[in-house]
Amino acid sequence: MTKNAALENFMTRRSIRAFKSDPVDHDTLQEIIEAGLYAPSGMGKQAPIIVAITNPDIIKRLAEANRAVGNFPEGMNPFYGAPAVLVVLANRDVATYVYDGACAMENLQLAANALGLGSIWIHRAREVFDMPEWKQWLADLGVEGNYEGIGNCCVGYTDAEPKAADRKDGRVFWAE
Repeated sequence: MTKNAALENFMTRRSIRAFKSDPVDHDTLQEIIEAGLYAPSGMGKQAPIIVAITNPDIIKRLAEANRAVGNFPEGMNPFYGAPAVLVVLANRDVATYVYDGACAMENLQLAANALGLGSIWIHRAREVFDMPEWKQWLADLGVEGNYEGIGNCCVGYTDAEPKAADRKDGRVFWAE
């Protein structure tokens, strides 16, 4: 059975845990971001926003905050050296904000894969962006509103060949 390009993209996307330090060009990141902005959202409210971070110093600070929240060992990089982090935040005042943000995260990852890049969804964005320091950082960028961190989409060129885990049986139930 042959698959179309979209289905093949769904089947080949993997979480990447080793990135090259090579930067991702602005236009490519913009394409990925646009795909995230076109994700489905409840009642079309478009609750998510995306903060694109390519500044290595900011990524390092954000990774350190994420590491501390996760209580991971000193020196561990939860962003795996990714040269770009696309933070998805969503407006808490929209009833479907968590789901909308999750859809945006998936679109970002699928777009990265379609463009030949790797990505991984790293959690703890809620905890980090609820910290006063990071709320102020968002405000300094001009982000205003009642936003919750949904996830960190780390993006870059892969430095390892990912392998898909076998799919578990018993996950589909038909009512025909």
